[in-house]
Amino acid sequence: MADMTYTQLLKAITTFEKLLLQDAERIRSNAEAMDQMAGDTAREADVLSALAVDPFTIAEAKEVARALRGVGTAVLAYSAAGNTTARVAAAAAQQARTTHAGIKEQVSRAPVDITGVSREFLRQE
Repeated sequence: MADMTYTQLLKAITTFEKLLLQDAERIRSNAEAMDQMAGDTAREADVLSALAVDPFTIAEAKEVARALRGVGTAVLAYSAAGNTTARVAAAAAQQARTTHAGIKEQVSRAPVDITGVSREFLRQE
């Protein structure tokens, strides 16, 4: 991993988490729209049936409705995976805080200038 400061790491993780949550929400919204389209298409198929339209057209409309429902269900699962990934990013941010915040606090409280201390020494400690 490239050298990153604690602040850079925390910012990158929290930005990633926010983006994941926004994307998951957009995906969920699209899945709901697909589900709505599937319902509309199924109702249209029923209307076509009442109008005595040929059975092949009605069957095609019902098949489109089933396909839209299937895609909507898959997209909802994808959205849930995005939420799970965002929770993992939040856990990573918390782990970074737990692991590194104490070091940052100790460095800032040190009574002597330790900016020149070897990073390797700090990693070992």
